[in-house]
This record gives sequence, structure tokens and C-alpha cells, in this order.
Amino acid sequence: MKKYLVTGLLVWLPLAITIWVLSWLLGALDGVFAALLSATQAVLPESARGQVEALRRVPGLGVLVLGVAMLLTGVFVTNIFGQWWFRQWDAVMGRIPIVKSIYNSVKQVSDTLFSSNGNAFREAVLVQYPRAGSWTIAFVTGKPGGEVAARLPGEYVSVYVPTTPNPTSGFFLMMPRADVLELAMSVDEALKYVISMGVVSPDTAPARARN
Repeated sequence: MKKYLVTGLLVWLPLAITIWVLSWLLGALDGVFAALLSATQAVLPESARGQVEALRRVPGLGVLVLGVAMLLTGVFVTNIFGQWWFRQWDAVMGRIPIVKSIYNSVKQVSDTLFSSNGNAFREAVLVQYPRAGSWTIAFVTGKPGGEVAARLPGEYVSVYVPTTPNPTSGFFLMMPRADVLELAMSVDEALKYVISMGVVSPDTAPARARN
């Protein structure tokens, strides 16, 4: 009986978690859309508010509208005129007390993680952590800069060591390049390996260590 229950759990658990994550994401996007509709109703005449309220009851409309808005924003910002407006927006946000600290921090992290020109999570490596002789998977996030780089002798790299089975928390380390071993596996394969606690092992050829 226990064997059958565990087998059934392993079948349904990934599907249930996937549905839960998607439901949460859709709910969050619909919440943003509902807030925009509420703000729109406040400035519209009474005769038009009923039509706006009807849009609130259309399932999935919020996801569609926000997706199109993000697409159009991306198209707008990629041209010269849009880039100028984006720089003005950054300048305005950078002058607002308190807001500028949050905005700049989030912008730096998002630019590093999601920009096609960034180095974050582009390479999976092996590092010795938390002590010599104990190895774990880490992800290269770039190189130390500024005062930190000036005080470190030789070539160093910045790495993120995720925890298991939740890779969204972890540790930030700066290590000598010579102590970091390349892996042939992709970042996705390495994440699966970490999340599964070593159960799902990627079938890739071993990479040579960097000297």
C-alpha cells in the first residue's frame, strides 16, 4: 500500500505544483489588470464604467493585455526614441527618495539576470564548499569589480551557490578562477541536478578544469 501511495504521489505532485504555480502567476497578473481597471474607472464618466467593469469578468484577459503591453514596451524601448524616454524615466526614478534605492537595486539585479548581454547563470561550475574536499554545483555570475576586485590578488570569479531543494536561496562567493571547475552540463541541467538533490544526473561528458 505504501509503495502504491508513493508512486501515485510522484505522478501527481509535479502536475499539482505546476498547476499551482501557473494559477498563482495568472492570479497575480489578473490582480495587476484589475488594479489598472479600477484606476481607469475613477477617471471615466459614469456611463462608461459599466463597460470597464464587464472587462474585469473576462477570464485571462488580464494576462493577454499585460503580455501585449510588455511586448509593445519592448518594441518601443529598442528604438532610439524609446531609449531616450527610458533614460528620462530612469533619471526621474533616481531622484525620488526611498523609491530610488528600491528601483535601482531591482533594476540592477533584473538587468544582470535577464539581459542577453549579462553573465549571470551562463555557466555551471564545481566549487569546494563549505570546506576543502566537499564539492557542490555553483553558477558563475560574473567577476568582482570596484574596490573588491582591487583588493583581491589574481583572477577571481563571482559564483552563486544554490541551496537544495530550493535554489532561490543560496550563497554569494568570490573564488579564484583556478579553484573553479567547468562543467559541460547546461545551466538547466545543473538546476535539475541541484533541485533533485543529485537524483537526476545529466548525461554529459566531463569538462576539463580551468588552469
